[in-house]
Amino acid sequence: MKNKFFIIPGLILWITVAINVQANSDRQYWADRAYQIAAPVLSNMSKGELSKNMQLELSPTWDGRDKRVSYMEAFGRLMDGIAPWLSLPDDDSAEGKQRKQLREWALKSYANAVNPNSPDYLLWRKEGQPLVDAAYIASSFLRAPKQLWEPLDTLTKQRYVEEFQQLRRIDPPYSNWLLFSATVETFLLSINSQYDMYRIHSAIRKIEEWYVGDGWYADGEHFAFDYYNSYVIQPMYVQVLNHLVKRELRLRDKHPSVVQKNLEIARKRMQRFGIILERFISPEGSFPVFGRSMTYRLGVFQPLALLAWKELLPKELPEGQVRAALTAVMRRMFSVEGNFNSGGFLQLGFAGHQPELADWYTNNGSLYLTSEVFLPLGLPADHSFWTAPAQDWTAKKAWSGTDFPKDHAIRE
Repeated sequence: MKNKFFIIPGLILWITVAINVQANSDRQYWADRAYQIAAPVLSNMSKGELSKNMQLELSPTWDGRDKRVSYMEAFGRLMDGIAPWLSLPDDDSAEGKQRKQLREWALKSYANAVNPNSPDYLLWRKEGQPLVDAAYIASSFLRAPKQLWEPLDTLTKQRYVEEFQQLRRIDPPYSNWLLFSATVETFLLSINSQYDMYRIHSAIRKIEEWYVGDGWYADGEHFAFDYYNSYVIQPMYVQVLNHLVKRELRLRDKHPSVVQKNLEIARKRMQRFGIILERFISPEGSFPVFGRSMTYRLGVFQPLALLAWKELLPKELPEGQVRAALTAVMRRMFSVEGNFNSGGFLQLGFAGHQPELADWYTNNGSLYLTSEVFLPLGLPADHSFWTAPAQDWTAKKAWSGTDFPKDHAIRE
């Protein structure tokens, strides 16, 4: 009996150390993948050499639009995903050095993006696609204003305002595109520049009309079973509402408290959608492949990642469980050969190189939406999301014979 009493305390200590090592290992893995994805884009663009060195890959069914949209897609989508990470303060850790390097490259890249004299001046004034990725750039500023917007010089800021405002030339279709216009205008609002409230309000009205229940929105008049709730609708809708609430703005004749109520409802819907996304993750770390734009890879989990970053995970989703689930998916996907080309840029595909999976609008710049999964890196390393013990996720519990929570739809 004496041996048992001596062994148990030591065992508990060992388990605690093992848990901390695992949590730190998860964060290091996430940071390394984020850096691997970001470095080829930002290191080149900071020197004005992205258009020179990025090995473009277009869909086999490419619709013939100007292929230079690819650079804007890569930059905007990447920055939106890693902006929270780059907002953390500098430190002397290996990760801190990665962040500092990426931030320095990013600030130079932002300047080149709107400098007409730079080889990497983006395709702002041709095609309709720039509205999409301008919204991701604007969103990156909204997510890290002090680190990514405020350090820019006056001329660069002025150029962004001009480029954002001239995008009003584009008439967005009645789909998730309304939120791209609303996001751009919301950023202009946030910096006290001239903005178009109609574009913001019309997007809010249509998104509310398109809510179909149980945490899902239709993308337009008809519901499609795909992941556009993840890629665009849920995150951008909540972001727009959040900034209206910050400014205590009215929507037409409605009191600001009505906007606050809209935000609370939208957050609850996102929490429900996050629960659904977590339940999609299989015991092996895979998830269902359906709908268009599956080449956006881990962008599927943007709402779940956003809830974690904003500390809004519902009680049904413990932080250690969400971290373990997302890490499992990440490790499975990036263990497959062919995700990157010889220059380190993402290639068309889902898990590996699968060009035929690309849609008619897809290029390998589009794929940087996968960066949205890295939003929780915006939480410091000592945050409970990273230090909480790893837990089995729902499907892993279910298929191992362990008790797991029943699921219920939400009703408003």
